Amino acid sequence: MEKQRAFRSQVKSRPDIKIRVSKENVLIKFLLENVPGKNRDNFKTLLKDRQIYVDGEVVTWYNFPLSIGQEVEVKWEKKIPERHYPGIKILFEDQHVIVIEKSNGILSMATEKEKEKTAYSILSSHVKEEDPSNLIFIVHRLDRETSGVMIFAKSEEVKNLLQETWNDTIIERTYVAIVEGKMEKDEGTIVSYLKESKALIVYSSNNPEYGQKAITHYKVAKKNDNYSLLELNLETGRKNQIRVHMQVLRHSIIGDKKYGAKTNPINRLGLHALIINFTHPITKEPMRFETAVPSSFLKLF
Repeated sequence: MEKQRAFRSQVKSRPDIKIRVSKENVLIKFLLENVPGKNRDNFKTLLKDRQIYVDGEVVTWYNFPLSIGQEVEVKWEKKIPERHYPGIKILFEDQHVIVIEKSNGILSMATEKEKEKTAYSILSSHVKEEDPSNLIFIVHRLDRETSGVMIFAKSEEVKNLLQETWNDTIIERTYVAIVEGKMEKDEGTIVSYLKESKALIVYSSNNPEYGQKAITHYKVAKKNDNYSLLELNLETGRKNQIRVHMQVLRHSIIGDKKYGAKTNPINRLGLHALIINFTHPITKEPMRFETAVPSSFLKLF
């Protein structure tokens, strides 16, 4: 605990500052006079990295003339230019975490068969563009064929903080799934105990001594004679939890042959991580990210 507190104090972000100009000046001189603890080289770096604003506009020229009444803002967090990568979309990034939307078909991290095209490898290359020594750490996983929102850490300390406080840090994890058949009940909760076999198949039991407790809440959003669109909230985060629990209800997720599905109308697993709502492990700010329901899901209704 002491180590965690020390780490938090070490990396806690400095708040941005805004200062009103009271006399005519040039930007670099104004910054040296009004922002303690930084030298000329520090400010030139901030200017180069587009972290200095005058009246809301980015300024990069150190001798920019200032007039009385203008507002100078210093943002300590470097703004990361938006980059596009096949298979993932970066939703948020700061010096501690990266939140992405992963496409279906992309692994979260490498396996013996796939080592290159993974969310982990793409993000690893991304952070190394800024500094070759930068690293990325996986916090939780989505199955290859599951799309949606994921969190990665940018240091081992932040990864450990997230994982060790997961139940308190994660406020909401909401998925959407299309299951086979018309659900009998419009909402409900599944509680069982899950255990993975040597063949990497997860089985469910009502015996508390069998495996790890798993709790899934579901609500029907749409349904017809052939399929039901469900909104699911996880109270626990076990491997393949939703997929196994839907099989328990005898309404397997479409495209999920591994767990009993007989149909695959959209040529993919019908599971998407829609929302993640969590407390930032360092700043303690509430963070909520919601993605769109895949259009292919809605075409069935």
